[in-house]
Amino acid sequence: MINQYKKNSNPNYCVRVTANDGALGEQYLKDFQDNEKTIPTILTTSQKLSTGVDARNVRNIILLRPIKSMIEFKQIVGRGTRLYDGKNYFTIIDFVDAYKHFSDPEWDGEPIDDTSDEDKEPRSKPEPKESDENEEDDEEEQKKNKLKIKLRDGKEREIQHMVSTMFWSADGKPISAEQFMENLFGTLPELFKSEEELREIWSDPLTRQTFLDKISNLGYPRDKLEALQKLVNAEDSDLFDVLAYVAFAKQPIARKERVDCSREEIYKNLDDKQREFVDFVLDQYIDKGVEELSNEKLPDLIRLKYHAVSDAETKLGPASKIRSMFFAFQKVLYSRFNRKQA
Repeated sequence: MINQYKKNSNPNYCVRVTANDGALGEQYLKDFQDNEKTIPTILTTSQKLSTGVDARNVRNIILLRPIKSMIEFKQIVGRGTRLYDGKNYFTIIDFVDAYKHFSDPEWDGEPIDDTSDEDKEPRSKPEPKESDENEEDDEEEQKKNKLKIKLRDGKEREIQHMVSTMFWSADGKPISAEQFMENLFGTLPELFKSEEELREIWSDPLTRQTFLDKISNLGYPRDKLEALQKLVNAEDSDLFDVLAYVAFAKQPIARKERVDCSREEIYKNLDDKQREFVDFVLDQYIDKGVEELSNEKLPDLIRLKYHAVSDAETKLGPASKIRSMFFAFQKVLYSRFNRKQA
């Protein structure tokens, strides 16, 4: 059936390799294992490739029959784990719910420590390379560890696919980071239609919290958004940037950069005491993230800075005025102009 729909003209693009295929099947298998050859490209088999076959450049494993044995499941998955130049991951396409084996305790088992106390002595560290060499190696390693994902808008996003993170779909099934991002991309248009609308939602602590509650109920809780934040190298950025990156392919900017670009505008209508408090809040934001700008966090910030609400009111005015100031500077913080400058 694959050969009926294939675009490749070679008759051996997809071949069958089973125990019953004899010498011809063995030849197909040898050709498939030869990394200098691209034909055959696809093998169909029942159990022959479960064990003992080293084909280092296997990129995809498609499962079409139930796998009841954990040992067999591990053997099949093992066909894809061989390393090869330019191959840093492989994909399992699962039609039979075999993914449930990943949740079985037998998949990983308990960690085995077969070293004696003598073996556990700290090993001497290798001599560091020259700094220039280290930087080049780091850059090369970062490139290798990036996976490009093309979403339905035709634009590519990059994630660090070597970071170990477990994602779950809305119906509770484990999925890849790539699938999580694709699902999120498909969901976001239900919540906002443009970057400007996202800015408007995000710049108000109340509408931002409502948004986060809503997106969590749709299967994207805050902890998973923060995990995605790490995967897209945006740990120093805002969750706003992660959403804008997924939805519109906008490159994230660091929280400090956002603050530096908007500080002058924020200061315009503030006196010295108000600036001091806003600076304190912004430093907390840079250090810890957007949760420091939530409505619920304001009383804690006031106590952290002034120890008592009454002391804050003496310097800044009534609580209602402090709250208005807290809300107002966030409108400026997330305004479009600071992305242009950044």
